[in-house]
Amino acid sequence: MLHNIRIVLVETSHTGNIGATARAMKTMGLSNLYLVNPLHKPDAQAIALSAGASDIVGHASVVNNLDQALAGCSLVVGTSARSRTLSWPMLEPRECGVKSIQEAAQAPVALLFGRERVGLTNDELQKCHFHVQILANPEYSSLNLAMAVQILAYEVRVAWLDSQRQDATVQETSVYPLAEDLERFYQHLEQVLSSTGFIRRAHPGLVMNKLRQLFNRAWPESQELNILRGILTSIEHPQKPKTPAPDTGHGCPLA
Repeated sequence: MLHNIRIVLVETSHTGNIGATARAMKTMGLSNLYLVNPLHKPDAQAIALSAGASDIVGHASVVNNLDQALAGCSLVVGTSARSRTLSWPMLEPRECGVKSIQEAAQAPVALLFGRERVGLTNDELQKCHFHVQILANPEYSSLNLAMAVQILAYEVRVAWLDSQRQDATVQETSVYPLAEDLERFYQHLEQVLSSTGFIRRAHPGLVMNKLRQLFNRAWPESQELNILRGILTSIEHPQKPKTPAPDTGHGCPLA
């Protein structure tokens, strides 16, 4: 399950933070590091600050965009210092750890961390099922990147250890769609709503943002998403109703 937890750093500007993140991960048993379009690729400083976790730095997946880092994931949680204008479901770190371990039993999970100065953009946060906020001292809430990773990695490990102590195998009661399947659904939904005139082609953003919030909050299962896709297809290609057979008059209706 721990191998199914991805730590995703978006556009990291300091290579030392990559190394410090690798160290934070390894102390908690995590090893799957993704780097999305880092300003500088890992270097000697990253290796030095990894303090023995150079294997995680060396095996980090460097990708060009966030969608590549989220490919195959069924749960995406983004770190956010504040709720901003997005009314997204919020988790505390402990809840994040529990949900991550539960879902990691069946599919990869991504924990997103943004840029050192500005964090994640609203567009990036909209790709998340949940946002997590570390409730630090409001008078001094300054956490560097590796500290934030360490806190969530610790909560993930605590949740994993609890599951081991209880000797409870997480049962696959539900199967959730992968991130790319959800994106295809949103594209399909926008296409259909544009064709019916429900949303304006020139300005689809406002309605689609609200619909993304709705479906991310609902977190539909894979089978439910297939039903929704089928509904959209039926709107695109409606079938003509069958003509009823003519009444021959030979029937004997009941009074």
